[in-house]
Amino acid sequence: MTGATRKRDLRTGRSLWADSHGLGVPTRPLTQAISVDVAIVGAGISGAFMAHELSKDHSVAVLDRRPPLSGSTMASTALLQWEIDLPLTALSDRIGLAKARRAYLRSYRAVEDLRRIVAEERIACGLRPKSSLYLAGDAYGSRALEAEAHARAQIGLDSRYLGKAELRDRFGLDRTGAILSTGSAAGDPARLAAGLLRRAHARGGRIWSPVEVTQAISDPDGVTLLTDTGLAVRAKHVVFCCGYEFPKGVPTSGASVVSTWAMASKPARRRPDWLADTLVWEASDPYLYLRMDREGRIIAGGEDEADATAHEDSKKLERKSAILTAKLRRLLPDVDFTIDYIWAGAFGSSATGLPSIGPVEGMDHTWAVMGFGGNGITYSAIAAEIVSTEVRGKQDPDSDLYNG
Repeated sequence: MTGATRKRDLRTGRSLWADSHGLGVPTRPLTQAISVDVAIVGAGISGAFMAHELSKDHSVAVLDRRPPLSGSTMASTALLQWEIDLPLTALSDRIGLAKARRAYLRSYRAVEDLRRIVAEERIACGLRPKSSLYLAGDAYGSRALEAEAHARAQIGLDSRYLGKAELRDRFGLDRTGAILSTGSAAGDPARLAAGLLRRAHARGGRIWSPVEVTQAISDPDGVTLLTDTGLAVRAKHVVFCCGYEFPKGVPTSGASVVSTWAMASKPARRRPDWLADTLVWEASDPYLYLRMDREGRIIAGGEDEADATAHEDSKKLERKSAILTAKLRRLLPDVDFTIDYIWAGAFGSSATGLPSIGPVEGMDHTWAVMGFGGNGITYSAIAAEIVSTEVRGKQDPDSDLYNG
């Protein structure tokens, strides 16, 4: 195959998940003013988890200015990890040992809850349990990872440090050390979100699209959402799950928006056996992360930049994919792969690696979910648990971890 042919075949700027089967979600245009218990702004993975949970005992309307699943959900590489971007030892220095331990344990439980939901709802999204291999890098070396593994083990997390020789013997990787952990997962984020939205729809929830919320006005009894249709949506409670595109008058937290890049190879049968069951990521900045799906595709990402619009640059997309490819080849020199998809997107970053989940300051009956770091899907599951508990008039014991 010639280089010109390979370039034509390469699906540039298109996410692997865009070609998934089973992404249909029932939607309708907004043709009259409506009133519901809960309005959710955003029909991506965060809004899907929220709608799935709250539709159990509330009337729910999901609003999105684009078709469902059109935002950052499609940019995900769907490494469903409980590990937080900031190691437990470093997070303890930022927020205190007790809170850091709670954050890690809550994250671990969220992945378990996510897997339970998928099983109970029979959502076909290719979800599979995975181990996680955290490789020593330029941000945290082997000694730091050994201390990190010990800190995790002290709170009951299944993490074990591997030295250079054991890492090479078991995985064929040339690094000074790594942490091997169980309890993570991987799947298709678009099919997961679509499945959750369809379950919410089956319970009476409705997805309205295209509808752009232009302003939110709260009062003691609820919230009125003004839309570009000229029709209003009245709700007792509103939850913003719209990434970083907030309507006028809605204050946002201090999370910064970061650009990231990803790619997927063509399917192949000859891969290391361990790669089928293991997520891989680096303790580096920027770090490489990768996994393999059931078809033998290698899905990788990284090269993040603290720039909210860099992912829109098509020339940078090609440069970043070349860098990711080179890193992959250095890490896995014996693994042959041909890149099939390359794409880019934006996500939120915070100083702690923790998301922002909580009430919107100065607006009654209103919550915002944002700032997810590298654990967007895991944190979406946590957000649905926390906000739904508060909508029901109770308090989640870990809500203080995410609204500071």
